[in-house]
Amino acid sequence: MLYLVHTSHLQFMGFCVGSVGWILSAVTTGLIQWRVWYVADTSVITSGVAWVGIWKVCFYSRLLVTSGNEWIFCQSMKTWELFVPPEICAAQVLMLAAVIAGVCGSSSAVYGLRNIYFGMEEQKPIRTAFNLAGALYLSSGVCSLVPLAWNIWSVACNDAIAFPPSFHMPSTPVKQEVGEGIGVGIISSALMLASGVVFLSYRFPVYPSQGDTHCLATDLQRLQAGYVKCGYIFYTFFLFCHHSIL
Repeated sequence: MLYLVHTSHLQFMGFCVGSVGWILSAVTTGLIQWRVWYVADTSVITSGVAWVGIWKVCFYSRLLVTSGNEWIFCQSMKTWELFVPPEICAAQVLMLAAVIAGVCGSSSAVYGLRNIYFGMEEQKPIRTAFNLAGALYLSSGVCSLVPLAWNIWSVACNDAIAFPPSFHMPSTPVKQEVGEGIGVGIISSALMLASGVVFLSYRFPVYPSQGDTHCLATDLQRLQAGYVKCGYIFYTFFLFCHHSIL
């Protein structure tokens, strides 16, 4: 029976890294701190700072909240609403696809590792599971990286969003910055891509037959004899040079 556990340590680490990346991808999808808007009018937005996520727009306001304290006010954004810019629509779809691809990749990785740790010798199921896990992890990383890069570009260009009046948001901020959500998403994408490469790089060990083992041992003996001869020649040459100098 072939013992393959020692060949899959890197893939086990890749599964752990991919699982962490998938969790961070899910966290990124729900965070509202994708884009940080700074506004001049603080009559409604009390802190002068608003957070634009891919599902919600939130800010602190004493005017719109009935309590006397400063509480957060949020409005949801739907994909089919006309004012939602294309980079946010793409982020809503692609981040969900990234989360789904990540969990499917983790399931495929678990199946492949389970076959190895349970002593399964058939190569095709293991190779298929690892290749599928690698492809899904790479797809998840790319799906999350595209909307992240697109929103970073929108922040750099200070793009406007035509919010409806119910959002109490200006269409253009004084300035905007990249939020923590995008930073978490970049880390998630990097982990997913790295995990995908690890799974796609898995190769089964090649065990030589008895005849090949004999030939290999003979070749090794010849190679060792050659090294001994080369060492003897270099040693003789060194002694000759030493005596010539003296």
